[in-house]
Amino acid sequence: MVNDGSPKAVCIEGTEINLGQFLKLSRAVSSGGEGKSLIQQGAVRVNGEVETRRGRALKFGDVVRLAGRGTYIVKGPEQGIL
Repeated sequence: MVNDGSPKAVCIEGTEINLGQFLKLSRAVSSGGEGKSLIQQGAVRVNGEVETRRGRALKFGDVVRLAGRGTYIVKGPEQGIL
């Protein structure tokens, strides 16, 4: 994915999702293994902080930034798409 500078809203079902699942859902990565590797390398930030836990629970409003791939905002179905 090319980062055009604007964050992409990603709707989840339920109230939370783990970081590894979110990266796949957002299509920021093509596989769980790729996501795991990027997380371990420190290439993922959640709300501005480097996150190294694949199981980190994300909630509505959290902002995920993947170096060189874009910025994503966790949204609920009722919040709609930006």
